[in-house]
Amino acid sequence: MLNVPTLWTVFVVNFLALGVIWAYVTRSYPKFAAARFWTASSFVGAAGAMTALIRLFVASPLPLLLGAAGVIAASCLAAMGIQRFYDRPVSWPLMTATGGLSLTGVVVFTVGFEHMQLRMLSYTLGQALPLMLALRLLLSPEGRVSPGARLSGIVILSIIAILSARMVGNLLGHDLSARAGGQTHAVMVLGLLFLSMTLNFGFLLLAMDSLRNEVADLALLDDLTGVANRRHLLQRLTEECARSERGGAPFSLLVIDLDGFKTINDTHGHAAGDACLKHFTLMAQTRLRPGDMLARTGGDEFCIVLPSSSLREAAAIARRVLEVCRQDAAACTGRDIPIAISIGVAQWDRGIGQFPDRLIARADHALYAAKKNGKNDLAVYDPAPPLSPEPIGRGEAAHNFA
Repeated sequence: MLNVPTLWTVFVVNFLALGVIWAYVTRSYPKFAAARFWTASSFVGAAGAMTALIRLFVASPLPLLLGAAGVIAASCLAAMGIQRFYDRPVSWPLMTATGGLSLTGVVVFTVGFEHMQLRMLSYTLGQALPLMLALRLLLSPEGRVSPGARLSGIVILSIIAILSARMVGNLLGHDLSARAGGQTHAVMVLGLLFLSMTLNFGFLLLAMDSLRNEVADLALLDDLTGVANRRHLLQRLTEECARSERGGAPFSLLVIDLDGFKTINDTHGHAAGDACLKHFTLMAQTRLRPGDMLARTGGDEFCIVLPSSSLREAAAIARRVLEVCRQDAAACTGRDIPIAISIGVAQWDRGIGQFPDRLIARADHALYAAKKNGKNDLAVYDPAPPLSPEPIGRGEAAHNFA
C-alpha cells in the first residue's frame, strides 16, 4: 500500500535536492539565465509540497491554499525557464494572470463555497496551462532539436495526461483530491513525483547541450574579432567544396592581408594593432551578404568564403571591401590609423575537387600578385594561359583589378 504522507515527504526532499543542484548551476554559469527560473521553481515547489504535506494533518484550509499556490507557481517558473532557454521574452504578465486566476478559483471553491470538482479544475489548469504554453518551444521543428528537449516535451505531455485524468475523474464524481486520499490519488502522486524528477533531468540535458554548443562555438571563433577562426574556415571550405563537386555550382574565396600591419604594431603598439583588426572586421562585414563568412586565419590575415559566387561576382565584392577601407583611410585624421589591404580572389573548379588547401593556395597566389603590384589593391587568380609571352607560375596568371 502506498502511503501518501511518505510520498509527499519524498516530493519535498526531491525538490530541495533539485533546487540545490540548480543553485549550483546558476552560481557556476551566471549567464545561463534559465537556471535561475528552474532554481526558483524547485525551491517554490518544495515549499508547496511541504505545505501540502502539512494539510494532510491540519483541518484549516490555509495549508491547502498555500500548497496550491506553491505548486502552481513552480509550474509557471518552470515554463518561464523554458522560454528563457530559447531566448524568448519571459511572459510575466501572462504567467501571473494564469497563476492568479487559477489560485483565485481554488480560493473561491474552497473558502467561498465548497465545490471539489471546480476547485480541482482550477488547480489543474494552473499547473497544466503554463507547461502547455512552453511545450511548443520544446517540440517545435524550428527549435533546438536535442535529447533534452525531446525528453522534456515527452515528460510534460505525460504530466498533462495525469493531471487531465485526475481532472476528468473528479468531474465524473470520483474524489481524487489529497483530502480524500486513497490509492488512486497515491498512484497519481507517485507518477507526478517520478515525472517531476525526470523533467528536471530533461532540463539538465538542455543545459548540458547549451553549454556544449557554447564551447563548440568558442572553439570555432577568433577570440579578438569574434569572427570565424581557421578551423571554422577549413570546415566551411570542405563543405563548400563537397557541395560544389556534387552540384557543379561555383563558389569563391577572398584572401586578405592588412598592408604594413607590422609597422602599425611596432609604431603604435599591439593594442593599436588589435584595434585595427577589429575595425577592419566591422568594415568588411558591412560589405558582405547573408551567408558569406569572414574568418581570421591568423595575425593580420583574413579569408572570406563567398558561396554560389563566380570569379567576377567575387571580384566585385572584393572591390567593395577594398573601397570601404580606402574611404575610411582617406577620412583618417589626427591619431587615426589608416588601414590598407591587399586581396587575392580565386574560384573553385573541378581541378580543386574536395581539397580546400588548393583553393587557398590559388587565392594566396593572387594575393602575392596584388602586393607585388603596389599593395592596397586586389588581383584575381585565372588558370587560363596568359596572353603575354612570359608565363607566370607554370602557365597560370594572376590578373590585377584596379
